[in-house]
Amino acid sequence: MKSLIFIAPPAAGKGTMAQLISTNYNMPHISTGDLLRDAQDDSERGKYIASEISQGHFVSDELIYELVTERISKSDCDNGYILDGFPRNLEQAKEYENILKKLNKDLGIVIYLSVDKDIAMRRTAGRIVCSKCGAVFNDLIEKSKPRVEGICDKCGSTLVKRADDTPETFIKRFDTYIAKTEPLIKYYEDKKVLYQVDSSKDKDTAYNEIVKILEGFND
Repeated sequence: MKSLIFIAPPAAGKGTMAQLISTNYNMPHISTGDLLRDAQDDSERGKYIASEISQGHFVSDELIYELVTERISKSDCDNGYILDGFPRNLEQAKEYENILKKLNKDLGIVIYLSVDKDIAMRRTAGRIVCSKCGAVFNDLIEKSKPRVEGICDKCGSTLVKRADDTPETFIKRFDTYIAKTEPLIKYYEDKKVLYQVDSSKDKDTAYNEIVKILEGFND
């Protein structure tokens, strides 16, 4: 199976798609957020990461490269993996390819999840998350509403709204994406590894389009 990189603006459903592919194809889902959380142990590096995050600072690219290298070197990544949240810009993309060369790994394919900005904002404004299991729902989108208002369908715990799911925060995040991440689209287009999926549609439609792309490499 080819490794995957997901590129997407905020609220395009990147995390949801990555998790579905991970579950159904038995591929490790690697997000930089998870790597940083898992690395916060009693080591000097772990304490440094915890300190930087607690102060709201960004961890250096060099440390991200180190964590990604360690993770994709593990045996469960030998048959492909999913990268979520990395690379975020051209500099990271180029360094990632250097890492792959050292590990003798293939770049794989890149899935670009496009989404209309207004739809993405509505998804953000209505997003509610389970306080226990992390399941995501949306009280403004009919198909994504929980069966019981305010209660998680999966575990029955309380649903909460994330503090950063505000229009102001969304606009800032979207603009950052346009400035720094969108240039990756042309970069990977030129390498002929980019595939675009319209994630403005419902979740099942977007997922099925991704599956068709993946299955095309396994025929």
